[in-house]
Amino acid sequence: MGKHEWSAGETEVLANAVGRAPSVHNIQPWRLEFTDGEVAVHERTDVSLPYHDPEGKDRSISCGAAVANLEIAMWRLSLRPVMRILPDGTDSEVVARLSVEEKREPTEAELRRYSAIRRRRSYRRPFIGSPLPDDEVNRITAAADSATVHARRVRGRGEIDALADLLEYAGVVLKSDEGYQRELSVWTIQDEESRTYGAGVARSASPPTTLPWSGLPRPGTAIPDRQTLVERLGNEVVLVFVTETNDRIAHVRTGIAMQRVWLAAVERGFAAAVQTHPLHLPEARQRFVEKLALSGYPQLLMRVGRPFGTLPQSPRRPVTDVVGPD
Repeated sequence: MGKHEWSAGETEVLANAVGRAPSVHNIQPWRLEFTDGEVAVHERTDVSLPYHDPEGKDRSISCGAAVANLEIAMWRLSLRPVMRILPDGTDSEVVARLSVEEKREPTEAELRRYSAIRRRRSYRRPFIGSPLPDDEVNRITAAADSATVHARRVRGRGEIDALADLLEYAGVVLKSDEGYQRELSVWTIQDEESRTYGAGVARSASPPTTLPWSGLPRPGTAIPDRQTLVERLGNEVVLVFVTETNDRIAHVRTGIAMQRVWLAAVERGFAAAVQTHPLHLPEARQRFVEKLALSGYPQLLMRVGRPFGTLPQSPRRPVTDVVGPD
């Protein structure tokens, strides 16, 4: 077939899907460039979190999630993409290129996965019911579909103790870290009625809460006593995403795997939330790696469970801010 020519309707569908990908502090650090037969995902280096994410690791993970959504939306449009990660080198702002090789009607499974994009939210509240059984967890993690990113459950008293150590330490440090708190405040939207478009975390999407449910520790975040925290973690499913290397391509692939797993959970009626900030603290991360005997680099933590009630959607950039040149 000849090179695919993009219609206005197709670019809008793809941009909307990409725009709904999760990103650190909801900064949405991506831009799409459409050429004949191909769409490129660019990482926007002008959007950054110099205090929380000085090396851009979480930004690259976020762009990986956008790539996953783009691939799924292309399926929805009956376009079969071939994905190339960092095709222009590790220093290029081009995170991925997806080229159209053929056309084929989407399967029912692909349509279900696409529909989960709109329903996905970050769930920073307690889950209800008992923890998900192993068979459900295995179905969800199988969606990672990656030979280089492994999503594994934190389980057993020793591993749960190590996770409690990590979250407790991070909570104490970040609550009192003025630089972290200033940056978080800048990216927190107070007036949600007037800010229906744009970037940033809606305050209603991150209510004041306690560990382990608080994804973004604030000065008022409560840290329970150790036994309570361990008991709460024992009643949750927490996944840790581990990579063989700790370079930019590993971060992008982590984002792709993360989003695939997240959407698989949503598709099955579950909810999830992701944390990366505890793993930014070197001393705490190293203790966590040793206690879990991890053979790679932990990139993020994901809580998965049964949600209670509906959640608000943080604002999204308009399509005109996602498609086109800088």
